[in-house]
Amino acid sequence: MLPDAVLSYIAEHQLYQADYPLSLIDTLQKKVKRELKPERFEHTLGVMYTAGNLASVHGYPQIKAMVAGLLHDCAKCLSDEKRLDICHKQKITVTDIENRHPHLLHGKVGAYLAKKKYDITDPQVLHAIAVHTTGCPDMNLLDKIIYIADYIEPHRDKAPHLEEIRRKSFADIDAGLFMILEDSVQYLSQSPSDMDPMTLETYEYYKNLQK
Repeated sequence: MLPDAVLSYIAEHQLYQADYPLSLIDTLQKKVKRELKPERFEHTLGVMYTAGNLASVHGYPQIKAMVAGLLHDCAKCLSDEKRLDICHKQKITVTDIENRHPHLLHGKVGAYLAKKKYDITDPQVLHAIAVHTTGCPDMNLLDKIIYIADYIEPHRDKAPHLEEIRRKSFADIDAGLFMILEDSVQYLSQSPSDMDPMTLETYEYYKNLQK
């Protein structure tokens, strides 16, 4: 009996659904720490806490966002050969640019590992992990949170406009998202052959929304 707009808001923000228990974070941290190099694990913790803070500000279940942040790079420990092998065996689509640059597959393979190895079956968490590198058009709220958290977590210090993007992302998540996409496309345009077409497609989608 609710209006469609209200139903859409409830679905987008995952309201009235059970959140993950806090104890899961500790369990997953111990498992992930064994798999990642120390500097990658520190980055992962930064993404996890930043995702939790963004979720708290923007009305998304905090622990669920932290789970996605904690697992977003769980396939970074694998070699390119292993990532390609998993995609082949699991029939995960590999694009031309992903075949040339298999490191781009760590999102898709990470979503597979999150389900297979870490027993996470929530489709929103798995999708956020899968698209956290390139983004995608019409991202849901968790997608945006993980994409942004990966870019602005406290250990990041190389990208331009970081402090402005950090402030903007907490005040207006879509504005922060678009600033990151703009900077990413500008940086990747220096080597167009290395740009995943999905990154450009995502940028164009949100550029049109900004208009």
